Amino acid sequence: MEIKETKLKGVYVIKPLVLGDTRGWFMESWSEKKLAEAGIDVDFLQDNHSFSAQKGTLRGLHYQLNPMSQAKLLRCTRGRMYDVAVDIRKGSPQYGQWVGVEMSAENKKQLFIPRGFAHGFITLTDDVEVQYKADNYYAPDCEGNIRWDDPEIGVQWPIQPAILSDKDKSAPLLKERTNLNFVYED
Repeated sequence: MEIKETKLKGVYVIKPLVLGDTRGWFMESWSEKKLAEAGIDVDFLQDNHSFSAQKGTLRGLHYQLNPMSQAKLLRCTRGRMYDVAVDIRKGSPQYGQWVGVEMSAENKKQLFIPRGFAHGFITLTDDVEVQYKADNYYAPDCEGNIRWDDPEIGVQWPIQPAILSDKDKSAPLLKERTNLNFVYED
C-alpha cells in the first residue's frame, strides 16, 4: 500500500497494492495498521455507499461541524470521478486551499480527508459508485456546505456540472460561513 500526503497537510492519496492474475484481482482496501504507520490514526464508525447515475453529477462541497465532524476514506468502486478536499479550518495556513484527485474503479486510488475539510466530487462517467468510511456518524443538525464554484477557493473542476442538488445550488460562499468551529492544530 502506497500512502502519499498531498499538498494539503493531512490529506493523503492511498494506492493499494493490487494482485491480479487471469481470474481477476485482489487488494487490501483498508488496513488500520498501515494507515497508523503513515500517521493516519482513525477509528472508522460508519461505512457509506453512494451512486450517481449521470456524468456531471456534482456533490459538495459538504462538511459536518464539531462535535460531529468527520474524517473520511473514499474510493470509487465503479466509473470515474474527480474528488476534492478544501481546508476550512480557521487559522490554518492552508485555509481555503484545495486538492483534487481523479479516482476510478480502474486506478483504485483512495483519498483520506481529515476533520476540518469540506469534501465534494464530480462524476466523470455515468454510473459512478463511491464507498467511504467515516469516523463519526452523520448528524443532519451539524451538516454544512459551501458553494462548489466559490471564486475565492477556485476549484478547477475538470468538467462543468450538469446535475446539482437544490442544496448545493444555494450553498453559501466560504467567507459567508461564520459558524465554522474547526480547530487548526499544527
